[in-house]
Amino acid sequence: MKNKKTYNFTLTLEGFVEPSEELEDALFQANCDDAILYFRNQVGYLEFEREAESLEVSIISAIKNAETAGVRTKIARVEPADLVTSAEISRRLNRSRESIRLLINGARGEGNFPVPIAGVTSKTLIWSWADVTNWFYTNKKIEDPFIVKQAQVIREINEALEVRNKPFAYKKINFFLTQIDEERKYA
Repeated sequence: MKNKKTYNFTLTLEGFVEPSEELEDALFQANCDDAILYFRNQVGYLEFEREAESLEVSIISAIKNAETAGVRTKIARVEPADLVTSAEISRRLNRSRESIRLLINGARGEGNFPVPIAGVTSKTLIWSWADVTNWFYTNKKIEDPFIVKQAQVIREINEALEVRNKPFAYKKINFFLTQIDEERKYA
């Protein structure tokens, strides 16, 4: 049996805007006794400190436990989220904003900082945390491979939750991919 470790993450609840005894009791009975339930801006969160063999196992078991609580609990996403600004990158990596700005602009470091995934036409650029952590690890600017693994696992689980929670938005994915790949053949 693998050694168990404690993993910290937060699940975002869908469909609840305030706490209730019924919700608290149901989550406790569904083995979510290792989480703190709180609400901010009418959004519910379960902040976990869960012991498991891996981060993936801890998050998936927490989702299953929460969603079988019997009060129609549905998990929208896992935090810390994949989408980050330069300010959030500096906060998560405990680096100055100027240090991050210089790395992004290629004025410091090896260059080739990950391409932003959104915000190019606005003031605030957005990056994938998984891409950013991988870049920092590859360029020896962070030493802990768990930071990269955590970012990748959370991104993958959130992508799966997105497809599950909004299947109508993904109906045409194969059609679009076929069309894109068809155009490449003739380029």
